[in-house]
Amino acid sequence: MFSRMPMRRIFMIAATAIFLFPASLQAQEVTESHLSAARAAIDAINATDQFDQILPNAATQVKSELIANNPDREAAISEMVDNAALELAPRRAALENEIARVYANLFTEEELTAIANFYQSGAGQKLLAQGPLATRNMLEAAEVWSSGIVRDLRQAAFEGLREMTAGAAPAADEGAQN
Repeated sequence: MFSRMPMRRIFMIAATAIFLFPASLQAQEVTESHLSAARAAIDAINATDQFDQILPNAATQVKSELIANNPDREAAISEMVDNAALELAPRRAALENEIARVYANLFTEEELTAIANFYQSGAGQKLLAQGPLATRNMLEAAEVWSSGIVRDLRQAAFEGLREMTAGAAPAADEGAQN
């Protein structure tokens, strides 16, 4: 939850589970209160924010494709694509519902309520806000630590190799003297 990557991983794992085990997930009945708790949890952790730009990005891409072939109709194409995108915008609710079902199948209603309560608290809000910075700083610290470990291991290995070769040299000289 510290960055968008874990959320993406959770989403990808959940999506994979849905495709691999659709019968078992559909067989499990999810109550409306369970879905409501799931919606509250995904709202609290901003789980679907990462999908906000899908439709605007698609509209931009479609406009670019159409305008490239019809540059004289740029204004009309932009307006037409924007209107079509606005008509599709309500379908975002279907994605929210599917993601709520994913969470409802992964967590109990009580767990979802606890997740929502935590992330709606001051500490949860701070974790969401400061999590990306904490993750970045953590990765930087791990990189520095890793470099030091590799450096020290390399140095110890080279010293060990020198000791091994220094100890082997007299034995080789004795064999040459015989």
